[in-house]
Amino acid sequence: MPRVPAAPPRPDPAPGSTVPPMLSVEGLSVRFGRQGVLRDITLSIPAGETLVILGESGCGKTVLLKCMIGLIRPTVGTVRFEGQSLARQGERALAHLRTRYGFVFQGAALFDSLSIADNIAFPLREHTRLAAAEIGAIVDELLAEVGLPPTVKHKKPVELSGGMRKRAGLARALALDPPLVLYDEPTTGLDPIMSDVINELILRVKGRGRVTSVVVTHDMHTARKVADRIVMLHPLSRLAADAPQIVFNGTPADLDHSRDPRIRQFIEGRAGNRLTELRDAAALAAGEGAA
Repeated sequence: MPRVPAAPPRPDPAPGSTVPPMLSVEGLSVRFGRQGVLRDITLSIPAGETLVILGESGCGKTVLLKCMIGLIRPTVGTVRFEGQSLARQGERALAHLRTRYGFVFQGAALFDSLSIADNIAFPLREHTRLAAAEIGAIVDELLAEVGLPPTVKHKKPVELSGGMRKRAGLARALALDPPLVLYDEPTTGLDPIMSDVINELILRVKGRGRVTSVVVTHDMHTARKVADRIVMLHPLSRLAADAPQIVFNGTPADLDHSRDPRIRQFIEGRAGNRLTELRDAAALAAGEGAA
C-alpha cells in the first residue's frame, strides 16, 4: 500500500558511472564547548546495507546518529543524504528530506497525550493528504507488521510495556515508507526475548525494498544478528590526540576475530582497569570544580 507519493525511481547507473551512497559522513567532528565528542569521522553507507555503530557509553554514537539526520550540526565536516549536503538545505528542504528518514528513538519518544493509533498516524497527517480511512488502514497494517494487536490502538503509551512502546515507535518510523531507518539503542531496557523480537523486526524492515539501516547499540547480540557491517567508536577521552576514533570497520566475523585489546575488552564485557580510570577522572573533575 503506497503511503506517500513515491520519488521517481532512480535509473540504473550507466556502465562506468558511480551512484552516491545512501548516506555519507565526511571528516565530521563535533565539539560541545571545550568537550570533543567526535573527531574526523568518515563513513559511506550504500543503499541496502545495515550498518551497526558500536561503542561504550559516551563515545558519541547517538551524537553521530543525530548528525546523520541534521538534528545536530557538526562543528566540522559534511553529512550527505543521497549526495545532498544536509548543511546546504534550508529548513523547509531539510524537513522534506527528513520525511525520507525513519528514526527509532531509544525511549520510543511517543507523544504521551496521544493514543498509539494517533502516534503512528502523526507523520501521515503531517506530510500527506491521505483520507482518514486510508490513514486508519495504514495504521492497522503497521500495527500488524510490528506484532501489536489492534486492541492497543486506543491506549496511551503509558499503558504499554517497554517492548510494545518500542514496536509502536518503529511502526511510526515506517509510516512514510522511508528508504533509510535509523535506530538509537533499539533493545535497551528490554529482556533478552523481547530484544530478539526487535532484532527480528530490524531484519524484516531491511527486506522492505532495499531499506538502508543504521543501528546504534552496545548490544553484541544485536550487532552480530543484524549487521552487514560494524563500525566501532572509541571515546576521545581515552585516545591519543592523533589516533583515529573509528577503531574497527568490518564484518561481524572480522570483529569477533580482532585481536585489538580495546575491541576484545568491549565484546567480552571486561571492566579491566576502568573503575580506577573512572575514580581518577571523578577526582580530577572535583579538583577542577573546587579550583
